[in-house]
Amino acid sequence: MNQPPIGVFDSGVGGLSILKALRAELPHEDFIYISDSACAPYGERSEAFVVARARAITAHLLHQQPAIKTLVVACNTATAAAIHLLRQDHPALPIIGVEPALKPAVALSQTRRIGVLATRGTLGSAKFQTLLASLTGQADFICQPCDGLAHAIERDDAPAIAHLCAQYVAALGPLGSTAGHIDTLVLGCTHYPFARTLLQRLAGPAVTLVDNGEPVARQTRRMLPNLSTASASGQVLLAATGHPDSLSLAARRWLNLDTTVQTL
Repeated sequence: MNQPPIGVFDSGVGGLSILKALRAELPHEDFIYISDSACAPYGERSEAFVVARARAITAHLLHQQPAIKTLVVACNTATAAAIHLLRQDHPALPIIGVEPALKPAVALSQTRRIGVLATRGTLGSAKFQTLLASLTGQADFICQPCDGLAHAIERDDAPAIAHLCAQYVAALGPLGSTAGHIDTLVLGCTHYPFARTLLQRLAGPAVTLVDNGEPVARQTRRMLPNLSTASASGQVLLAATGHPDSLSLAARRWLNLDTTVQTL
């Protein structure tokens, strides 16, 4: 890489959904994506653990040559636990986080009843509770913790994904366009868009699914200190703290990226 890249990290492969949106919005930028797969999933880890991992990965990305010019924390749990601390640690570095797309969901919902699928870590965080409180009176939110779903997507375990998606969508209650039913469903973990087709089938055609890939990509463009002037497509470097195969397979399957994954 000859230009400062944008750093992106997640606990595993879920952040590839954010990377996909970033590459569509910023096709000439270079990216480094780190999957902290040795420590995944973050959503079922303690807040102190997630903070420590977020700080370690950020430090690693800043010591690369060239160092990153912007950081995208492509994980709802890590954003909730650590982004305010990362910004304190690195005040000169533009840092973009992700959060469940509750505000876009409010704008879309007609029944004013919105389902939220997310990890237990995200739903229990102070950041999410503050976001939820800011929307009091605008809609009713039914929040469903999805234990094990991110991990099943990480492993590409189709039977487990199908079972857990069915379980958690059913737990939300009635879905549809009728008054009192959930008509908008927020995918509150970056892994969940990779189960979008299944979730849409379970929720039904009247329910709108919302994730945060495109808003995060637009915000990243706004916060970039300088845009690449290259005319060619940007490069992508993939790295993993655990076994590289899951990231390599996921990048090929979901992003059409066929590249060697570095092991950290």
